[in-house]
Amino acid sequence: MDKYRELTDEDLGEPLTYPVEAFLSREYAEKEKELLWPKIWNMAARLEDIPNVGDFITYNIADDSIVIVRVGEGDKDLRAYHNVCPHRGRQLVNTPDDVNCVTGTKKNFVCGFHGWTYDIEDGKNTYILDKDDWKGALDKKERTCLSTVKVDTWGGWIYINMDPDCEPLLEFLGEVDRILSPYQFEKMRYKWRQWAIYPCNWKTAIEAFMEPYHVSGTHSQLLKYGQFYAYSKPYGLHGVSGFDERDASQKTSQSSGVARAGLGDPRISTYELAKENYETVNYAASTETLINAASRLKDELPEGTPVQEVMSHWMKSAKADDAKRGVIWPEITPEQQSEAGLAWSLFPNQTILQGITFALCYRTRPYKDDPNYCIFESYALERFPEGEEPKTEWVYAEPTPEKWGKVLAQDFANMEWVQKGMKSRGFRGTLPNPHQEQKITNFHRHLTRYMNGRGAPKLLDE
Repeated sequence: MDKYRELTDEDLGEPLTYPVEAFLSREYAEKEKELLWPKIWNMAARLEDIPNVGDFITYNIADDSIVIVRVGEGDKDLRAYHNVCPHRGRQLVNTPDDVNCVTGTKKNFVCGFHGWTYDIEDGKNTYILDKDDWKGALDKKERTCLSTVKVDTWGGWIYINMDPDCEPLLEFLGEVDRILSPYQFEKMRYKWRQWAIYPCNWKTAIEAFMEPYHVSGTHSQLLKYGQFYAYSKPYGLHGVSGFDERDASQKTSQSSGVARAGLGDPRISTYELAKENYETVNYAASTETLINAASRLKDELPEGTPVQEVMSHWMKSAKADDAKRGVIWPEITPEQQSEAGLAWSLFPNQTILQGITFALCYRTRPYKDDPNYCIFESYALERFPEGEEPKTEWVYAEPTPEKWGKVLAQDFANMEWVQKGMKSRGFRGTLPNPHQEQKITNFHRHLTRYMNGRGAPKLLDE
C-alpha cells in the first residue's frame, strides 16, 4: 500500500490537489476490477425493472456480469448471481456490448452451451447431462451451484455487492438514508432513460455532475435567471452540494435545491428559471405540475410579495394541483429540504438530483478495458398517478442537444476535452475549489482508500 496521510473533513475545506493517474492509467483501471468494484455496493437497477416473479435483469461492471432475479412479491425477494455457468464458464444470459442491460423472464436458468440448469430461488443445479461421467465428483452441490452475490434495496434502487463479507447496505449509505428517505424515491417511476458510450473515463464523467461551480462557465444562459454560488460537503463516503445565497435575505428552505426563486421579481423569475431548467434538461429536474403552478404566480400574488411567501405559495399550489390528479406529495419539512440540498453523489458512481416529486439521476461505468471511454447513463424519475406511469426502456442516444437537451449537451461538450487535457505535460495538477467542489475531493479521498493509497489528494502546500 502506498503511504499517504488521509485527509479529514476539515482538510477538504483547504486548497488541495490530486493526481490524474486514476483517469488515464490502464493499469489503474485493471486494479479497479480487483480493489473497487467487487468491494462496494453497486447500484445495479430499479425495482420496476423486474416487477414480476421470474423477471431478471443483468448488470455488467468491468469484467463482471451479475444477473438479478425476482423470486417473490416483496421488495427484498430478490436473488443475485454471477452470470456464469460453473461448467465451462459460458454466460447464462448473453450481454452484448451494444445494449445497456438484458431483461426477461425465466423459470430457471439454462446454459446455452450444454444445458446445465439452475433454480432461480437458490441457484442450485437441477440438471447435468450424463452426470455419472464425473464419477460422483459433482455430488457436492457447492461445485455445481451458481455463485451468489449480495443484493439489497433502498429507495426503489437495487444494489449488489460481490464481497461476501461486505457491510450491510444501510451502513454503506450512512447518513444518506436518514436525509433522503423522506423523498420516497421508491414511489417514483422512470419518465425516460438514456445511455451513451462516451470518450472519457467514468470518473471524468461523473465528476462533471458533482458540483454547480461549472454553471457560470458551461451553462451561462442560466445566469440571467439566478445566481449559482454553491456549497459542497462530505457525508462519509458520499457528498451533497446545494446552492448558497450570497444575500441571506433571499435564503429559503428550498433555495439550496433546484426548485428556487430567480433574480428580480420572484413571481416572474421563479417561473422563468424553473421553465428554463425543465425544458433544457430534457424535461427533467422538475415536473409539468411545478412549471404550471409557477406560471400563475404573477397573477395570483401582488407585486412586492417577499420571496419566502412566493416559494410557499408555489409549493402549496403545486401540491394541491398534484393531489387533484392523484399524486400525493411526501411530507418533507423545510429543515429536511434544506439539509438535503441540491444533489447527492453516492460513492462511487451514482448521482441523485432530487425534488419532492422527481429526481434526475446519473450513473457511469467503465467501458471495456479502455480508461478513455465510459458508459454514461441518465434517467428521470417522477411520481405519477397510479397506473399512468410511462413505459420506458433504455435508449441509446448520441450526445447531442436534440437527444439530451441543451444543458446536458453542454456538459458532454466538456467531458471529452477534460479527458484529453489531463494528458498534457503542461497540466500541473488539479486545483479543486475548496468550498464548492468538496464532493470531488471527498470522492478521491475514499477512492484512495479502496485503491491501497493510490491517487491520494493532499494539501496544496504540503
